[in-house]
Amino acid sequence: MVFSHWKKIGLALLLATSVSSSAMAAADVLVLARAEDPPTADPGVEISNSGYTLIYAAYEHLVAYKGATTEVVPELAESWSVDDANLVWTIKLAAGHKFDDGTAVDAAAVKFSFDRLMKLKAGPSDSFPVLKEVQVVDPMTVKFVLSSPFAPFLSTLAVSGAAIVNPKVMEHEVNGDMAKAWLVEHSAGSGAYRISSWERNQSIVLDRNPHFSGPAPALKQVVIRVMGEVSARRLQLVNGDADIIEQVPVDQAEALKKDPSIVVESNPSLYVSYVYLNNKRPPLDDVRVRQAISYAVDYKGIVDGIMQGQAVQMRGAVPDGMWGHDPAGFQYSYNIEKAQALMKEAGQSNVHLTYTFSQADTSWEPVGLALQASLAEIGIKLDLQAVADTTKREMAAKGNYDLAPGAWTPDFADPYMFMNYWFDPAKMGGPGNRAFYDNAKVTSLVQEAASTVDQAKREKLYLEAQTLSTQDAPYLYLIQKNDIFARRAVVQGYVYNPMLIQVYNFATMSKKE
Repeated sequence: MVFSHWKKIGLALLLATSVSSSAMAAADVLVLARAEDPPTADPGVEISNSGYTLIYAAYEHLVAYKGATTEVVPELAESWSVDDANLVWTIKLAAGHKFDDGTAVDAAAVKFSFDRLMKLKAGPSDSFPVLKEVQVVDPMTVKFVLSSPFAPFLSTLAVSGAAIVNPKVMEHEVNGDMAKAWLVEHSAGSGAYRISSWERNQSIVLDRNPHFSGPAPALKQVVIRVMGEVSARRLQLVNGDADIIEQVPVDQAEALKKDPSIVVESNPSLYVSYVYLNNKRPPLDDVRVRQAISYAVDYKGIVDGIMQGQAVQMRGAVPDGMWGHDPAGFQYSYNIEKAQALMKEAGQSNVHLTYTFSQADTSWEPVGLALQASLAEIGIKLDLQAVADTTKREMAAKGNYDLAPGAWTPDFADPYMFMNYWFDPAKMGGPGNRAFYDNAKVTSLVQEAASTVDQAKREKLYLEAQTLSTQDAPYLYLIQKNDIFARRAVVQGYVYNPMLIQVYNFATMSKKE
């Protein structure tokens, strides 16, 4: 079995090298090597960052993030306004944008895209909880009608799910699926690129959209290669057969920095890694036990040892870099004596719990081992259970776990993405509240903040909710990670945006020797 396994890897490496080398012969082709295929390229369904790589390349949105900031600026929109009640947003479209078949982008396409999004009722539609109706005013004007004020609305128009899809995609509808099956591996947008081919678990090819309204991209083609082994991706980069590789472990990133032909991108991000504590399961339903576990974590050891300094300890739910973050907020520290005292106060000893994790994040297993060692000191035996990532997600969504690690990046630039998703009991399970946490006061605060337009007032509400929720310790707030990937030095023009992890501005990138 071992021989067969390595034989397959060797064959895969040989095939990947031969194909990507031919692609790299041209200076206008960029090769990106990553660990896995995205599940789908359908903006109405996809919720993974790996899928966002394709969606942001192939589709335009009404608004887009400005450079490296979380500020939104017009993309398909020319201008917008909102009524005094903050319920009706009127958006005027810019002329000249076309889908990849040459069809003009108009108000009917915007309405179609949002109607489809809301009918699919998949994960991306969660960003629009109060969207009541989309109306076509004239060919270049559209109205969004909300059932109640929603402060982050403008920011939500930049999320992946708000991509504007060509209504002609309905020609591919099968059995009323709204073309969902076809859009898994195809695109129908007005972005700089279009998906031209997809071989599952091998490669995805993006070609220029000949009707793109912006300047013609320097990169004629983007090739995404799927290579599960990090060592294989690293070899491709070093040999010049790949231009960018993702999911680089911190120790390998340090080694790659020594190669002058390679640039390691390590950027502070809004990506957080934390641990769900199942608040519905005894003894984790006791706040004292959750606090005890929070005090038993060696945060510094995780940051310095496991992450080798490429992260900082979280301080509350809202990450540093987003408004609503509390730089003075309470932060748990490693204090075994206090943890032991809390366990004694709770009357708990000889507790047996399970930490259920996957290999989707390379830090999750060593974090589990670190927790296993520390919790043993406070009378908790922690078993580590490794499962497939899809299984872990399902178990967390159903509450079928004790402790489970999670990763979270915001879809839009607003504390709502953390505070409302993590703490509102209406979002228990899959949507975000995977700790199954329910505190009536916190619920009231975050719900009021979502419907309040005044940002200063919203911030005050979110800060109070953070203080209360942190005291309740529904999660272990571990680390805010740097976004790390490596690229060849010849790759120029990359702009990092903390909102767009694994998303690249291919349209303005180039390769220059």
